[in-house]
Amino acid sequence: MKNEVQVTFPALIENASLARLMVMGVLTPLDVDTQQLTEIKTVVSEAMTNAIIHGYEGNPHGLIELKIELEDDRLAVMIKDNGVGIDDVEQAKQPLFTTKEEEERSGLGFMIMESFTDEFHVDSAPGVGTTVTFERKMVSK
Repeated sequence: MKNEVQVTFPALIENASLARLMVMGVLTPLDVDTQQLTEIKTVVSEAMTNAIIHGYEGNPHGLIELKIELEDDRLAVMIKDNGVGIDDVEQAKQPLFTTKEEEERSGLGFMIMESFTDEFHVDSAPGVGTTVTFERKMVSK
């Protein structure tokens, strides 16, 4: 079985929940357990929120591209923005690093995303934007 969905959202915080729902919908045929669904929803939420808050700095005119692929039991997701980008991806991946200290951000987003995936990548360049991709093998009940 192969399924693929691609959609572009305005950079609005409410679209993070829509992105989660789309990923859950694609996973429905696999009948995976609640823990796996929760972990995947967390990764999607973190990536979408990062794009909105950090990539576009809250500018609702930005766009976020979401691509979901499911082939057999393998989920692949891409979340891409064309926002401000990240100067140093390795630094941004460090626990507790945040560029939004005034908003009490924990700086754990990338670490959490990586812990819930089998493969996790962040590609970014200042002024170009950021692309987060991840893959995970899903296990049916």
